[in-house]
Amino acid sequence: MATNVFEQSMDDTLETLFDRSGGELVIVDPNAAVIESLVDAGAAYGDDLPTLNVLADSRMLKDVMDDFLVAGDAADLVDAGSMTLRELDGDADNTLVAGEDELYAIVSAGEHVAALAADDESFAAAAYETYHDQWADATAFNLRTPALSRVRETLDEDIGEPVRADFDAVLESLETARGDGDGLDEVTISLLVAAKNDVLLYDISKWGEDVGIASKATFSRTKTRLEDLGLIDTEKVPIDVGRPRLRLKLGDDRLRDASSDELASVAHRMLN
Repeated sequence: MATNVFEQSMDDTLETLFDRSGGELVIVDPNAAVIESLVDAGAAYGDDLPTLNVLADSRMLKDVMDDFLVAGDAADLVDAGSMTLRELDGDADNTLVAGEDELYAIVSAGEHVAALAADDESFAAAAYETYHDQWADATAFNLRTPALSRVRETLDEDIGEPVRADFDAVLESLETARGDGDGLDEVTISLLVAAKNDVLLYDISKWGEDVGIASKATFSRTKTRLEDLGLIDTEKVPIDVGRPRLRLKLGDDRLRDASSDELASVAHRMLN
């Protein structure tokens, strides 16, 4: 019989449930914090992670996945077959985690998180069957963000290891990567690390479009905005045929003097 779980964080609670699971789990109606913890805990868990079949509100999923850091790790889990994201029709009274013979309600209270177990195995089994069937019939959520592992691999191959290293350092320094004022989005981050390494706009925007981060037009518009704000400069590089291409450079001494893990915080202050 499943027993209650009491931990001091959502990640720890979920990891305990992963340890207990013998197979697939259906996570029903998680809130944004639970989704982020599922992705964080799932990405850190390792090879024995049970398959996480997530049924969640589509608008909430879209908002959470606007953060490139969360979405990129989620895409890695989806690509590995360790997670599915599907749209919930309606909602449940609590966030539920259902296994074949176990059912938990996730409850947060102050600094503690609990997974309260149903003590009737037949009820738990019926709940799993109900929610698994609901998951099987649900519409898949369209996660448009590329997997972080693919972003890193192609950045290394197409642009160069120093740019990929700076990109990693910037991501590791961030708590969020979204363009709503809370942080820098993935296009801005890509352009800043490209400018730090004197990369051509053509090369970084082609890479970004090919890997699925954003279109060349989005890269161009963002470059223009950053240039207008003084974060980026460009210099023309003649080519044999056609218009000269633009080499990106950092446009402010505060950025030029910043280390890779300081680049985001300096840029964020300049943008705000």
